[in-house]
Amino acid sequence: MTSTAYTVRAARTSDVPFIQALVEPLVQKRILLGKDRVVFYESVQEFRVVEDADGTVIGCGALHVMWEDLGEVRTLAVADEWLKHGVGHAILDHIEVDAKALGLSRLFCLTFETEFFGRHGFEAIGEDIVAPEVYAELLRSGDEGVAEFLDLSRVKPNTLGNTRMLKHL
Repeated sequence: MTSTAYTVRAARTSDVPFIQALVEPLVQKRILLGKDRVVFYESVQEFRVVEDADGTVIGCGALHVMWEDLGEVRTLAVADEWLKHGVGHAILDHIEVDAKALGLSRLFCLTFETEFFGRHGFEAIGEDIVAPEVYAELLRSGDEGVAEFLDLSRVKPNTLGNTRMLKHL
């Protein structure tokens, strides 16, 4: 998807410092979890970025596959001056297309932005969204986002006040 004001594309390694700069103010406000730069490099292939007409990165978001049918929307962030201009919607639309292309049928997010995600068809959920045997497999993951998804007690301070939401694609 392209607009005259911005373009959505797959992230490159050269975008990582800009992604981290977009995310850091939200980390300071405890809206997003902080990540070391190495984690962004390790997951750069999961990211989409939005750049303005000058090539400046103004938004980002990632799709993380969690299971055969389940993915998570992660690290969705938009520069303050670009809020309410459709940038977040464009990122989420691309993530949904990517999820379908991978064969996913459900998308999860853990968010404070319930109205935004609700407008995209996400609904608040309880805790039983995977079968017990899948839960047991997911427990083996060292990924903090998976721990948040599973609502493990060790991540409770990071998730306080967030809403768990799910969308069927």
